[in-house]
Amino acid sequence: MPRDIPPLAEVRRITEKKRDAWWTVMLVDPVATPLVRWIAKYTRATPNQLTWGAFLVGLGSAACFAQGDWRWLLLGAVLYHVSFIFDCMDGKLARLTGTGSVFGAWLDFVFDRIRVLVCSVALMGGQYARTDDVLYLWLALAVASLDALRYIDSLEIFKIRHGMRKQIKARMRAARKAENQAELAFMEDLLRENPEADLETDRDTVAPLEPVAPLETAPAASAMEATPAASVTPAASSLETTSAAPVTSAAPALSATRALDGASAPSTAAATGAATDAPAPAQAPARRRTAVVDLHQEFRRRFPWWVRCRNFLLRHRIRAHLISGVEFQMGVFIIGPAVDAVVATTVVSGVLLLIFELAIIYKLLLSTRDFTRTINSFETAAAPVNS
Repeated sequence: MPRDIPPLAEVRRITEKKRDAWWTVMLVDPVATPLVRWIAKYTRATPNQLTWGAFLVGLGSAACFAQGDWRWLLLGAVLYHVSFIFDCMDGKLARLTGTGSVFGAWLDFVFDRIRVLVCSVALMGGQYARTDDVLYLWLALAVASLDALRYIDSLEIFKIRHGMRKQIKARMRAARKAENQAELAFMEDLLRENPEADLETDRDTVAPLEPVAPLETAPAASAMEATPAASVTPAASSLETTSAAPVTSAAPALSATRALDGASAPSTAAATGAATDAPAPAQAPARRRTAVVDLHQEFRRRFPWWVRCRNFLLRHRIRAHLISGVEFQMGVFIIGPAVDAVVATTVVSGVLLLIFELAIIYKLLLSTRDFTRTINSFETAAAPVNS
């Protein structure tokens, strides 16, 4: 009996990531998402079974690559793409049916690495057997090494970013405990959740230690009048209907916080009318705003054009990291064999991957400088309080 599965549009919302590799968005999701819906509706397949399927099809692709002939290479490229579609479907099925597991995530990661290693040896080994060119042996080593480098690097960068966030949150908790300060959010998270935000210009890191008076009180009104018009940023206005708004300086923080509170507070006109007909309410305690920390402000300052490119890509669910491990694999195992240009596409894919990895490392370097300034801002803001 078919299970009750939502319509395709809802399945897309549940299963597709808010940002993903452009190869996945354009060439995988249009096929994988309808298939996942059908599988969830009419079968009892599990995500782990799809993971095994992707792995076995990947081994079939490697067997084709080992033959060396172009027709076998073309078939191997097709099978590799099918294997990657299955590889994307297991996560989608887990999100749709709620059947994901920690072991399944581990199995998916390990099988992916084994598939890349086996396919690289088979592809380059088949070409070496056909041509006796030792260059293919070096290319096999390069492909396996670059794939390992990509995922080791991404893991280490994640650990460093997580550590920086953990330290900032600890400082914020200490400040909030001492003076009832604001909650904390990170600009990167807000932009990820709100890809329509148009962050055109760079702004300073939020100083998260100032109270915000409620909208209903006179101090709030005077503060709004005193806030410069330039402090209302495009990002703040485009995110004001969400649960948090990205801001990056003390003055924009007030404006963005008022935008946040506006969803539950009366409109300005209504509040003014009520004030003329009723006695002024007692002064309410000051509210604390959501402090937003931007750990990528220096990168945006140096490359303001990249923000516009990033926003355009995110509006189409494409992540700004255009050449990642996914695109590298597709270049080596699909495009190269399909056009019978294994050496050229492998070299180009490897160079592009390295360029984007170096860009990410450079961005991390700038982010660590923003992190140091943010930590120092807590100490600077705490100094008058301690004195």
